[in-house]
Amino acid sequence: MAWTSRGLRGSTFEELINRTNEIYKEHALALVQKIPTPITPIKMNEDHTQITLAYFDQKSTVDYIGAVQSIPVCFDAKECSADTFALANIHEHQVMFMEDFEKQGGISFILINYTHLDRLHYMRFEILKKFWDRMTQGGRKSFRIDEIEDEFDLTPHDGIFVPYLDGIKKDLTLR
Repeated sequence: MAWTSRGLRGSTFEELINRTNEIYKEHALALVQKIPTPITPIKMNEDHTQITLAYFDQKSTVDYIGAVQSIPVCFDAKECSADTFALANIHEHQVMFMEDFEKQGGISFILINYTHLDRLHYMRFEILKKFWDRMTQGGRKSFRIDEIEDEFDLTPHDGIFVPYLDGIKKDLTLR
């Protein structure tokens, strides 16, 4: 089934993350919430029950924000159907937000679902920033799957669909 809206891409992945967040909350491991993207409706259907046209109010920050065992976390969720991930899928204001978040003692990262490989990856902000800086200095505008840290791949377990706490645990050991 093809999505007719770019806004729905990744919604299944986000649903898996949302369910993971519910499980983490139920077990008092984390409190992480999806950040809605603020919009201004322009046009409604005849009975005013559905928005048919809208625009984004402002640049959003990241998809998720919260706390894990009193550590602030923020992250974005991305899907990729190729071995190369285009950095155009990440916006400068998101990178700046994640960088500022890290400076305040938080942990920022990106979850990437490589759909064609059934591979989940936790990308540390430090690695994302390396790729971002390479691009802004005239280098590649993408990164290849063979450039990422294999040890930060995530494997679902114990009913946890997107076990990003495993990635955070490894991330903390490198700080």
